[in-house]
Amino acid sequence: MAYELFYWGGIPGRGEFVRLALEYAGADYREMNREGSVADLLTDPEIITPSFAPPYLRDGDVVIGQTAAILHYLGPRLGLAPDDEASRNWMLQIQLTIADMVAEAHDVHHPLGMGRYYEDQKPESKRRAEEFRADRIPKFLAWFARVLDRNPDGPQHLVGGAVSYVDLSLFHLMRGLQYAFPRAMARMADRHAAVFALADSLEGDPKLAAYLKSERRLPFNENGIFRYYPELDT
Repeated sequence: MAYELFYWGGIPGRGEFVRLALEYAGADYREMNREGSVADLLTDPEIITPSFAPPYLRDGDVVIGQTAAILHYLGPRLGLAPDDEASRNWMLQIQLTIADMVAEAHDVHHPLGMGRYYEDQKPESKRRAEEFRADRIPKFLAWFARVLDRNPDGPQHLVGGAVSYVDLSLFHLMRGLQYAFPRAMARMADRHAAVFALADSLEGDPKLAAYLKSERRLPFNENGIFRYYPELDT
């Protein structure tokens, strides 16, 4: 049976991290992004492991939510995680750190809450963006650079000597940040060259190139996690 990926349509969002792994592995999967489908499974009383919110994945009788948990489950099955438990747990730690940065990037344009429009919190967003650009982005990128530098198999990958799901997730994180903060990210390219190099290498990877050029690769936009507001990238 094909994997079924449930996520809202029209935005890459957190579902894209899962989608990249499925696409890179050439997995058989179906998009279940009609709003009714997504909402119905969230409240289905027959599911004993209900997800809090999309994305979530259905694999036969298994329904699993949370991006990091989904990828931890899929990694070994897609050939995108090592065989040993220690490495898989290390990858989960990296993925959770990526999730932390994703949440911080989102909160730049919604610092007072998700229930308010960006236009209702512009002054607070500008202050949050200043800290994010000056302190938080460099701190996260420096950590990713350390992980690459300390990988015994070389700095081309975060874990091991081949592409894994955390490499793909870091690629999407970097592209999202470059979309939302192009000027700030350009200033950091030389200082964190290895992190940028990993993202660039995946951009040209034959296993990913066709997907990135297809209509299945949803563009970043101002309804998603990573949003470009010029006033937040000064």
